[in-house]
Amino acid sequence: MNKPFLYLSIASILLFSCKKKREHISPIEEKITESVYASGVVKSNHQYQVFSTTNGIIASILVAKGDIVKQGDAIISITNTTAKLNTENAKIAVDYAATSSNSEKINELQVNIDLAKNKMDNDALLFKKQSNLWNEGIGSKNELDQRELAFKSSSINYETAKLKLTQLQKQIAFQAKQSQKNLQISSVITNDYIVKSEASGRVYNILKEKGEMVNTQTPIAIIGDSTFKLELQVDEYDIAKIKIGQKIILTMDSYKGQTFEAVVNKMIPLMDERSKSFTIEAGFINKPNTLYPNLTCEANIVIQQKEKAITIPRNYLLTGDSVILNNNEKKKVIVGLKDYQKVEILSGLSVNDIILKPL
Repeated sequence: MNKPFLYLSIASILLFSCKKKREHISPIEEKITESVYASGVVKSNHQYQVFSTTNGIIASILVAKGDIVKQGDAIISITNTTAKLNTENAKIAVDYAATSSNSEKINELQVNIDLAKNKMDNDALLFKKQSNLWNEGIGSKNELDQRELAFKSSSINYETAKLKLTQLQKQIAFQAKQSQKNLQISSVITNDYIVKSEASGRVYNILKEKGEMVNTQTPIAIIGDSTFKLELQVDEYDIAKIKIGQKIILTMDSYKGQTFEAVVNKMIPLMDERSKSFTIEAGFINKPNTLYPNLTCEANIVIQQKEKAITIPRNYLLTGDSVILNNNEKKKVIVGLKDYQKVEILSGLSVNDIILKPL
């Protein structure tokens, strides 16, 4: 046997083997579900981060992880010496401004009023007598004028004394109100150093320890209630397909081998520019017995379903929606629903056709 004939024989065998091994399938009729992939986490309903409204050092942590708290319950106490001193000073100012603390000043002015009135009454009496004498032709005009001047002067002094008392009483009342208001402000500020729960729920985490500094920018605890929801991230390419009420099939790393169902409850209509995704909120239809915030999950949001459809694997479909028949002929098809493994063929193929897997 010559070499050219040997090479030709080997090539023919290899070509025949390649043709023989090329994968092929026939379309099948089955159920198909089109869905959108989403990933996300479990969160408790009304879950929120607790922030301090002021800066300071944690003096004591009043709850533990897992505790149930009510709205308004104290969570953390923060120490701030300046605020404490300001409140004490405000209390001192209230005591000082009180009417009882100014009784001596008030009594002093009341005595002055009494003395001024007595003098005015006496000068009035002397002026009247001098007037009577003058009318009878007794005494001089100078004496009458002096008595009149003394009466007018004592009258003015009496009115001035009364005015001073009125002004003092107004000043005391104003200072008392002002100091009381300052005490209220200081008390509110001091109250800010007790961090309280904004809603009833469970303490899922304490993010700080006793003695650590806190500020208004960093969360110090996480609180939520005992019911849970899903927060899913959907790519912007798929968001137009999502509707309220769509069913969700999901799996969780903490419950391997199990599937759970949920439903789309809410769509947040703002895209995250960094991840190019939208947030979808969903509620469980059936859920695990035990859940914790921030458990991860993977989900398929069901868009459409068909109980009977002719399908082929997606990797048998060429770009431009065509397939390769068993005789190597390329044929155009019309596709319908798609999932991650298969695609529906609306027309162009039947279950009797044989198609080849693209090389």
